[in-house]
Amino acid sequence: MNKETAASEHPGTVPNPERTVTVWEDGVQLDFTFADCMKYHGPGFPGGVAHAFAVLGRALPELAARTPGGRVERRGIRIRTPFGGPGARDAFELVTRAVTGDRYAVLPELARPERGNTLARYVFELATDAASVTCIIRDDGIVAEEFINLTAKPDKTAEELSHLEDLKVEMRDRILSRDPASVYDLEG
Repeated sequence: MNKETAASEHPGTVPNPERTVTVWEDGVQLDFTFADCMKYHGPGFPGGVAHAFAVLGRALPELAARTPGGRVERRGIRIRTPFGGPGARDAFELVTRAVTGDRYAVLPELARPERGNTLARYVFELATDAASVTCIIRDDGIVAEEFINLTAKPDKTAEELSHLEDLKVEMRDRILSRDPASVYDLEG
């Protein structure tokens, strides 16, 4: 049994369960794990949650390095993306409170169609008053074309829906088994 098969059969199994993302609120350090994000979101979209967790893991240290004092204030983070998935939205909300703070925007015009249908929407701009970065998914098989095609297919059969759930877990595991820098490149 390979690692992906084992993870698919045990959807609660998460590589690197101790990895955290850190923000600050009123002088208090807040650390969040992927498991925290999944508890907030629920079981529906683990791949989207994993994407947001990787984006935060990539962007927050860079924003902290560019911020006086090195602390990124949770409620000062703005997020813009063409990616409308609920898993990502919920993970960003838990960590940054950007959705309820009206600092989260899904903007289809930020997509990068020149990267092809599979990668075009995996673009995330995170900004504070001190700095901004854009995270762009790497083109090395993190998002499977089969996943994108099946997601877009209307009238999925029960078998296709089951397979789609497996693809979500496989993508989650591909993302979480890597360092965020090997999932997302930075611009800005």
